[in-house]
Amino acid sequence: MENEFITGVNYWPIESAINWWHGFDASVVEDDFSRIQEAGLKVVRIFLLWEDFQPLPKKVSTKALDELVHVLEIAHRKSLLILPTLFTGHMSGVNYLPLWMLELKESDDRFPVFSEGKRRRNRIRNFYSDREVMEAQKYLVREVSSALHGHPSLWAWDLGNEPSNLAIPNTKEEALIWLEEMVSEVKKRNEAVSVTLGLHQEDLEEDRKMGPKEVGAFCDFLSMHTYPIYARWADSPLDEEVSPFLGLLTQWLGSKEVLIEEVGVPCSREPEEEGVYSEEKAYGYYERLLTKLRNFPFLGALFWCYGDYAKSLWGQAPFDKNRHERYFGLFREDRSPKPHVSLLKNVQRRKGTGAPCLDWIDIEPEEYFQEAQRSISRLYRRFKERGL
Repeated sequence: MENEFITGVNYWPIESAINWWHGFDASVVEDDFSRIQEAGLKVVRIFLLWEDFQPLPKKVSTKALDELVHVLEIAHRKSLLILPTLFTGHMSGVNYLPLWMLELKESDDRFPVFSEGKRRRNRIRNFYSDREVMEAQKYLVREVSSALHGHPSLWAWDLGNEPSNLAIPNTKEEALIWLEEMVSEVKKRNEAVSVTLGLHQEDLEEDRKMGPKEVGAFCDFLSMHTYPIYARWADSPLDEEVSPFLGLLTQWLGSKEVLIEEVGVPCSREPEEEGVYSEEKAYGYYERLLTKLRNFPFLGALFWCYGDYAKSLWGQAPFDKNRHERYFGLFREDRSPKPHVSLLKNVQRRKGTGAPCLDWIDIEPEEYFQEAQRSISRLYRRFKERGL
């Protein structure tokens, strides 16, 4: 797979979404993974919801571990590879955490916090500076990595999904210490398996103390989540140049290869929600995007996400408030493929070679975060003008 442009998908089941591990059904996974394989995809990114896997600091659920192993066994039968995401707290605009990860103090955070199915007002413990939490994290890594040690379907590890939406390190030094300890713990049992971390575009729009440079110091490759619908500096919500721009910017700042770990657009046959586009417009976006990505030496692209979520989930978080989150699927709620799924089998399987052209960057990496919002907007204009 060294020279292969990897294509894959981020996965939650259609009927259960974030409740997946509560009512795990292997037959659903079997069916879904068959569909993913038939679509021509190779890698499936899954999420170990923190409160389901580690209900207490020194307790990891054996049930959840058994189910995780079962998922990898199914993937192996389908010739799929798995990217497990550890420390999954933030998901689709909501923070889900075990109670022990919450302080007694109240907080009015940007994202709602849920624990044990209830909305909480508590502040989240900072896992970059709280030694007890860091030790608990390493315990979870040991248990999960031991359970999956040597499994042929284990592709790489992801340390977390957009962790800056949970907590921000007080300093870059804190971030580096955390990264070193977590990567070292993973590598103790899986030295040959790569490690990454799910950064997102807000980590490039402001200095959150753990950007591509810090992550690149210890992780084997960088990951970036790229959504033009969330980029105020983009030309449109369906601007296909946002993803390659963010990928190249991440590579430049972190000096490591980049996986476009999340990319997608909410769409339906008859869009009725604000921010949801027609399937025809989505097809055009994906067609332009896949053509564009062939020009760059990225590791690959993982689409967000597998399926539109069942209407039975729409009354609960995150789908009650973030209504567009219902429609990001490659497959509709009835599991029929959306038109752009047909494009995936014809993706260029050989990744771009050679050093990318970066002559549109006219500053040094250490200057970038001095005015990150201005830097990203200005550099995007230069990137577009260059016409890469």
